[in-house]
Amino acid sequence: MTSNERVVVIGSGLAGVRLARRLGELGMPATLVGEEEHTPYNRVLLAEVLAGRYAPEVIALPAPAGPTRTVNGRVVRIDREMRAVHLADGTEIAYDRLVLATGSNPVLPPLRGLWDPERHEFPDGVHAFRTMDDCLRLSESVRPGARAVVIGGGLLGVSAARALALRGAQVVLAQQGERLMERQLDPSASKLVRRHLTDLGVEVHTETRVRAVRSVGGTVRSVSMADGYTLDADLVVIACGVHPRVGLAQEAGLAVHKGVIVDEELRSSDPHIHAIGDCAQFEGTVYGLATPALEQADVLAELLAGDVASRYTGTRALTRLTLAGADFLDLAAFGEPEPLPGDDVIQLADATRGTYRKVVVRDDRLVGGVLVGELGTVGALARAWEGAEPLPADGAPLLHLLTNDGGS
Repeated sequence: MTSNERVVVIGSGLAGVRLARRLGELGMPATLVGEEEHTPYNRVLLAEVLAGRYAPEVIALPAPAGPTRTVNGRVVRIDREMRAVHLADGTEIAYDRLVLATGSNPVLPPLRGLWDPERHEFPDGVHAFRTMDDCLRLSESVRPGARAVVIGGGLLGVSAARALALRGAQVVLAQQGERLMERQLDPSASKLVRRHLTDLGVEVHTETRVRAVRSVGGTVRSVSMADGYTLDADLVVIACGVHPRVGLAQEAGLAVHKGVIVDEELRSSDPHIHAIGDCAQFEGTVYGLATPALEQADVLAELLAGDVASRYTGTRALTRLTLAGADFLDLAAFGEPEPLPGDDVIQLADATRGTYRKVVVRDDRLVGGVLVGELGTVGALARAWEGAEPLPADGAPLLHLLTNDGGS
């Protein structure tokens, strides 16, 4: 493309802002359309805002440099024929290249009573935990001694439960699966995370399902479990995961499966429209993580700037959760932490210090690992995994990576 072409980016999260910033550094104009009224921020750090460690402005993203124009508004329609996007306030913005960086929406479980039938919104005290507005509303509601039920024991649910406990709430975490963060962690690592939460006073229930939310006068009072047990609640936090936000793409007739389907140039089925971040699906994968979103933004910036050789080939993404403060929790997981028959496994655990390290080796290659606490080795392990190179036959260097600071 040329510098005269009009690039419009829908979405001011990590992916959209990174792309606009990269384009700005290359001297290319872009229009960034963001729906939220807040300054663009790092969504990964919302739990630290809820915990009271950071003020909202601390997690703001660096503003795009150069000739970037920012517009606050909600896009309601994409006109592919006229190559224009239409905003809810009637504004129309023309484009030559459109980039969807619309992110994801929270998954809302089918619970009875989740919606107030008169107001068509959550009862007071029920919160999703996805946006800065969600975080601020929840932060205003929590108080010492408040009874909070967090529904969902994944990465988001663990972060929310910990933050609420640090604010003095009486927290119950209800997880339908058999263990916490079961998509990322093996049973041993999950037990350490559970112990960390219980040490903070969080009551953890696994293999349990919330059936209904009961409210009185529009305010939540309790949740009912599938086994008939009832939990009193002043606050209920929905943390059941996210799904790609693809409504605009679907209405515009783009190819969508789980996310907007893109190729190596991050193009959708319309060559004038690209997608990056949580809403994009590449080779069957929707990553939903920060690192792939940033890598996609960087590749697309190079492509739009005229680097015809640039291609996105996928990301080997590492999941990292760092929750700072006096009750520090740091964990990382990558690849396949559960071994297959014939795999070699190396594990190091220190129950006293609450640390755990495990790697899985298959055909002399590092295929996965999980670490909890003291993650000085995670950088070197991740590089060995990403490189997919055969490991030395004696295994000594790998053991060295597990037991020494290989650089993070």
